[in-house]
Amino acid sequence: MTSFNRRTLLGAGLALPVASAAFAQGAEIGTAARPLKIGATAGPHSQVMEKVQEIAARDGLVIRIVPFTDYITPNAALADGDLDANSYQHQPFLDQAVRDRKLPLVAVGKTLVFPMGVYSRRHKKIADVPNGSRIAIPNDPTNGGRALVLLAANGAFKLREGADFRATVADVTENPKRLRILELEAAQIPRALEEVEAAAINTNFAIPAGLNPVRDAIALESADSPYANLIAVKQGNEGTPWVKKLLAAYQNDEIKDFVKTTFQGSVVPAF
Repeated sequence: MTSFNRRTLLGAGLALPVASAAFAQGAEIGTAARPLKIGATAGPHSQVMEKVQEIAARDGLVIRIVPFTDYITPNAALADGDLDANSYQHQPFLDQAVRDRKLPLVAVGKTLVFPMGVYSRRHKKIADVPNGSRIAIPNDPTNGGRALVLLAANGAFKLREGADFRATVADVTENPKRLRILELEAAQIPRALEEVEAAAINTNFAIPAGLNPVRDAIALESADSPYANLIAVKQGNEGTPWVKKLLAAYQNDEIKDFVKTTFQGSVVPAF
């Protein structure tokens, strides 16, 4: 198995910078003087958060959405205090970030499930992918392993017994087609789809790229995927009034209806 440097195709991934704003000293979080700052990746997470923002405003909670284009910066910004919460990751990813970077972050509620899909511009099923082909997967530890499990479940290769989202290319035990795994920044993979035979793409990046998981994926996780996304906050903020208001604005039937209508089954509420 060969792993390629993502810079050979795409260059480094970009992240939107987060600038600390000067708010009124002592102002309550979630007010006009001190909006609740929530980081969300561009695409479906931000779209849903815009609806949450509208609902929260009815309860007097003022939200400012800070968009990101990568998976690393939102947790660093939350730990540094540049954000009050973020909404973009699943529990295994958060757990890995907390372990690896010693970040004082915790989950406070579930949001959405984005079933990961495998896509191809040239093939209708994974069995059609030719010998020696390059297949792109996310380069972060949990989503990379998740992609490998999905590919293995659909016959691309075999993984060691018991392999889960922590799997790496080293866990591939049988690869009769000699498929080559190209590890890329998750947000950049849709742009690489023309350059590889297939790619595992997170749904929150597939949809903005014009890919419909239900229609276009040649392999797709089931809707009961264990990778439910969540809202994370800094430790110590779990019981604050603004967290309770935020969850109430997110976990309700109005958001369920919005998700169903907007994403037509490719995104599933996890609450």
